[in-house]
Amino acid sequence: MKVAIFAGDGIGTEVMAEAVRVLESLRLPGLTLFEGDVGAIAYQRHGHPLPAETLDMARAADAILFGAVGDPSCDNLDRHLRPEQAVLGLRSELGLFANLRPANVFPGLEDASALKPEVARAIDLLIVRELNGDVYFGDKGMRETPGGEREGWDMMSYSESEVRRIAHTAFRAAQGRKGRLCSVDKANVLETSQLWRDVVCEVAGEYPDVELSHMYVDNAAMQLVRNPGQFDVVVTGNLFGDILSDQASMCVGSIGLLASASLGERMTAHGTFGLYEPIHGSAPDIAGQGIANPMATILSAAMMLRHSFGREEDAARIEAAVAKAVADGVLGADLGGTASTKEIGDAVVERL
Repeated sequence: MKVAIFAGDGIGTEVMAEAVRVLESLRLPGLTLFEGDVGAIAYQRHGHPLPAETLDMARAADAILFGAVGDPSCDNLDRHLRPEQAVLGLRSELGLFANLRPANVFPGLEDASALKPEVARAIDLLIVRELNGDVYFGDKGMRETPGGEREGWDMMSYSESEVRRIAHTAFRAAQGRKGRLCSVDKANVLETSQLWRDVVCEVAGEYPDVELSHMYVDNAAMQLVRNPGQFDVVVTGNLFGDILSDQASMCVGSIGLLASASLGERMTAHGTFGLYEPIHGSAPDIAGQGIANPMATILSAAMMLRHSFGREEDAARIEAAVAKAVADGVLGADLGGTASTKEIGDAVVERL
């Protein structure tokens, strides 16, 4: 089981160290970890946020465990050299089109949510976000209007096949949960969204056991804070999914608790090849202080064991150890506690 470890920048290195400790404590036979540079550190060392040697490592691995990228010192670089291009490049080059972001409230953390405890307690949802299309990968540029003003432009587009494959992923996910799928778009304004809705409806015919509903993205954002318990699986495009999944993180209490998996169609000897990462960023304001919450990265490692290696029992053990640490009050600063990054890692390993 070959895992590429790409810690990245800022707190990425700190939270990754704890996730690696958790993996190593399981003493899994055949587990091999190897490290590569991505993001700002890769640009500083190799002149590019996703060097060829790092991409080669990714292709040779069965799965990738990713930290975070981003550094203010790179804000003025050309866009293709900025740290964020590392994860976008990996998704594109490796065909990782489906992002799975589960969100649920740990028992005892209801008061940490920005919502009322009785509302937060009902959250148990999965956001399925398309990763390879939309404005993130569309043509873009700067131009001058006839009046002489600067104008930025970005193209949003989806092909039928792109929508169809993410819809299948979402319907299958709903089959494994409560059987409800909500497709989020902006079909009342955007032609891209109208195609999205049409194709999702077509795919729905293949999944009669899944209840399909549709919601405009502005309403979905409102409903996510008004009544998040109504959602089971949500499927949406790249831009809307990016926004809604971050919103969901505050509904459950902290962005430091949410893991994610980016999957494609490539299969390995063990399962589906994927890239696993916490949804938080590199947080340069707290980097190096040892106070970042590593739980999201640890939970991402659990998702990796489940989806890429078929080790459900080990994944469940990690998730139970994290939940027990939370229940025992081992909380970082993001949740009002005082535990350091290492102390949280210690607590999870001890409970394993």
